[in-house]
Amino acid sequence: MIKCIQVDDLKVGMYIHDLNCDWMSHPFLMQRFLVRDESAIAKIAASGIHEVYIDTLRGLDVSHAPTVSEVRERLESEMTAFAAREQALPQKLEAGAELQQARVIHEQANRIVFDIMRDVRLGKQVELEEVEPVVGRMTSSILRNNGALLSLCRIKNKDDYTFRHSVSVGALMVSFCNAMGMDKQSIHLAGIGGMLHDIGKMKVPDEILNKPGKLTEAEFAVIKCHVVESQRILEQTSGISPLSVEVAAQHHERHDGSGYPAGLKGDQISMLGQMAAIVDVYDALTSDRCYHKGMTPTDALRKIYEWSKFHFNPKLVQAFMRCIGIYPVGTLVILESGRLGVVVEQNESSLISPLVKVFFSSKGNTHIPPELVDLTRSQDRIVRHESAEKWRLDPLRFL
Repeated sequence: MIKCIQVDDLKVGMYIHDLNCDWMSHPFLMQRFLVRDESAIAKIAASGIHEVYIDTLRGLDVSHAPTVSEVRERLESEMTAFAAREQALPQKLEAGAELQQARVIHEQANRIVFDIMRDVRLGKQVELEEVEPVVGRMTSSILRNNGALLSLCRIKNKDDYTFRHSVSVGALMVSFCNAMGMDKQSIHLAGIGGMLHDIGKMKVPDEILNKPGKLTEAEFAVIKCHVVESQRILEQTSGISPLSVEVAAQHHERHDGSGYPAGLKGDQISMLGQMAAIVDVYDALTSDRCYHKGMTPTDALRKIYEWSKFHFNPKLVQAFMRCIGIYPVGTLVILESGRLGVVVEQNESSLISPLVKVFFSSKGNTHIPPELVDLTRSQDRIVRHESAEKWRLDPLRFL
């Protein structure tokens, strides 16, 4: 049985099933292992981990600890209760209508970030003039409809992760800042910071940056230096705003002080730094890497919500959920009727009742005529979300 326990309850002889944190927050070679000595427990605590999941069939038990199912049920209940009280952000254009233009902007951004990262690896300076126009175009697209561009940002593979992740964080920062009601200039500067937040990784040896497996402790220490390198590179960039540098310098800081490089805590971290931490982890969780399979957006939001007790600002996590929706555009869902569909738009009146285009009956195992279902006006409801890979389809073709 898998249970969630406090690190204070962790004992030698217990079997760690999941360290319950993003991979850049711990130095362990494996997520699952038997706790053989007190030093392992001390290392877990020193990594800022407060709760872990244990496998009671492979190690000692904690009788009073909740099961993974009970934790998941509680988290989903809390998220649903929050979502029921919140309205989605209004959109000027439907996601489907914006998708083609967003696709062009997305590819332009990827090419530009790839070129900038290549130049930095070769020892050249960042040319801000190359970044600013594409951030402006990204912002315009997101202001028309944030779902189109953000759904495209989830498309990446392990080979092009570093630069595509940078584009995704830039787009997510723009969308998040807009949802927070920030002024246009602040949104623009946050987008630049997001796109360049990992530029310091170009100073990390390629054999570590692209290692097809978990890092050793020594390699982990090296890659953590990318934050300081990012800050150094950006501070030397002509015309860069301190706000953009802040995004890069603080995206690995954590609300409880367990982050790096400065170990800042709470409001010592700027608003943009706290927001960058959330979007950076969200995009990392939803991305395929050589050492883990990406989560669905809804599962990633649930993990971030779970970690908001310690690592993230809880109010900002809720604002982020409102920004992208509990079921973001492009999410594959099963309705109570058994129909399979894709979320094509958030519903302004309810975060838990988006517009869904259904096209398949899971009960009849057959295709059905595509139909747009407004769940605020239907007796049907979402019972679970699904992996697009499981169904071997591209959800975006239904937008």
